[in-house]
Amino acid sequence: MEDRVRVVIAEDSVLLREGLTRLLTDRGHEVVAGVGDGDALLKTITGLDGQGELPDVVVADVRMPPTHTDEGVRAAIQLRKAHPGVGVLVLSQYVEERYATELLAGSSRGIGYLLKDRVADVREFVDAVVRVAQGGTALDPEVVAQLLGRSRKQDVLARLTPREREVLGLMAEGRTNSAIARQLVVSDGAVEKHVSNIFMKLGLSPSDGDHRRVLAVLTYLNS
Repeated sequence: MEDRVRVVIAEDSVLLREGLTRLLTDRGHEVVAGVGDGDALLKTITGLDGQGELPDVVVADVRMPPTHTDEGVRAAIQLRKAHPGVGVLVLSQYVEERYATELLAGSSRGIGYLLKDRVADVREFVDAVVRVAQGGTALDPEVVAQLLGRSRKQDVLARLTPREREVLGLMAEGRTNSAIARQLVVSDGAVEKHVSNIFMKLGLSPSDGDHRRVLAVLTYLNS
């Protein structure tokens, strides 16, 4: 099948791991490995890399052994740094803003964050896995709502100029200001001015710190 993807699943619940495997394989995708903790996930990816057989996407629970706090998402973040071409879709019982923000702090390409309830909608879940594997984004509406604030208006991007929207689109691809400047053939200073204007128009104050870039990208992705 044209959209067939190779998947590694990291989930400590054997029942859920087997269920996810069945959902994906029944639809023609290949689950190359299933593991139950973050360390095993990283070792598995390292082994597959050594064989030249990296998966297209990793589906990982946020919380896994031994402490069931943040092992899954920590492994996902480490994996993204080592293998930026591998998509990462994390599953969580409920929205954990700090982890979602950290995961999105780098490139937003090939990233997904879904609540486990979404798995019940089989088509939505499988579509999300394929989209992330192909470099797209799959963000749960509840994640976006909490990170942006429920009061944020949907037409907020209408305040941006065409050039500012173009800059924001490149930011959403994970590009730095320098890379954006090269792409648009403008100076770094011009890009910095556009970025400042974007933050201002989206209502992102300096108090938001480094998270302003993440929040701006989330606004773009939710538009």
